[in-house]
Amino acid sequence: MISYHRFILDNGLKVLFHYDNSCTMAVVNTLYDVGARDENPNKTGFAHLFEHLMFGGSKNIQDFDNVLQNAGGESNAFTSNDITNYYDLIPTPNIETALWLESDRMLSLSFLEKSLNVQKNVVIEEFKQRYLNQPYGDVWLKLRPLCYKTHPYQWATIGKEIAHIEQATLQDVKDFFFQHYAPNTAILTIAGNIQKEYVEDVVNKWYRDIPSVEKKIRNIEKEVVQSDFRQLTIERKVPQDAFYYAFKMQKRNEKGYILTDLLSDYLAGDKSSVLYQTFVKEKKYCTEIQSYILGSLDEGLLLISGKISPGISLEEINTYIWEKIEQLKIKSIDEKELSKLKNKFLTSKEFQDQSTLNRAMNLSFFELLGNVDTINKEFDEYLKIDINSFHLNLNHILKQSSCSLLQVKAIS
Repeated sequence: MISYHRFILDNGLKVLFHYDNSCTMAVVNTLYDVGARDENPNKTGFAHLFEHLMFGGSKNIQDFDNVLQNAGGESNAFTSNDITNYYDLIPTPNIETALWLESDRMLSLSFLEKSLNVQKNVVIEEFKQRYLNQPYGDVWLKLRPLCYKTHPYQWATIGKEIAHIEQATLQDVKDFFFQHYAPNTAILTIAGNIQKEYVEDVVNKWYRDIPSVEKKIRNIEKEVVQSDFRQLTIERKVPQDAFYYAFKMQKRNEKGYILTDLLSDYLAGDKSSVLYQTFVKEKKYCTEIQSYILGSLDEGLLLISGKISPGISLEEINTYIWEKIEQLKIKSIDEKELSKLKNKFLTSKEFQDQSTLNRAMNLSFFELLGNVDTINKEFDEYLKIDINSFHLNLNHILKQSSCSLLQVKAIS
């Protein structure tokens, strides 16, 4: 059970406090309700660019990291297609330093051409290193637009192309900031060995005077229903042929989401999973295989991916994959296997919840989902999953008509 205290400032900032006396470090986590799905299709990569820009200084503080480090703290951030999340770890007595820093850059960044150019170059270099100059690096640049034809999930957080970052202007940056970075677009979670009354006082001190913005109504074009199998084969200089099967799945808030989450573990979550046992251990068709979900807020993807063993062709592995899927549709999971999956999930959740930072980030995320209290109820929903619902969902998800396949053919 993760305890929390929740309050909202007049400017719309949602605040969660989790009391934890087990460590000497406090957590300040700020989740902004903006991700790559909120970008202009002709100006992509902005949410990720802002992850970098937010460390480039504000009106009053030129070097965010240096000030935080002098107070014994450290910070980091990540961007997804749905959210942008910033977090600070700092000795508890110095938590006000982190709140001062975070509130100041929420109030206003330092909009300087020099800072923008520096961070643009950093992002462009990241684009080249991680997506263009690395084996299998451009998989998501090819797979996403294969899976999505109308929804903005069709591009990765890095953006569609380098040119979108190169062409970003200072005015573009200002417009994006003042639309998406404000108290009423954020969720602030504080965790540590602190008193609730102090948290309320210090948050009000640093955040209450920051003005809210008129929130833009999110009008994302719904993805068209996929009714046909899609396939794309690309040739790359990679060590082995590879495959990526992407199946459409439920939204994060839909009941079937947890069924598909468990399904991904069943398929190829670890070395005891059904696909690993068949394709790697027994048949040796693959040197590796894994299955996972993307955790998207809107209609997401379940992935089955792997590297193919020498002597096995892409065409053969495609036949073998679908044969195995059809077998799984006929033969239902048994109680022992289902219980094992649930225990694995419980163990993983308990391990994650040991981290104060994870608890803070999860509180922010569940608040974003609409009801923070579900953070303490979701595991019960996993326990309620029975063989029948699991099997029905397997047949619903693993359909060829809602699958997109990207194959990577190795060339010398």
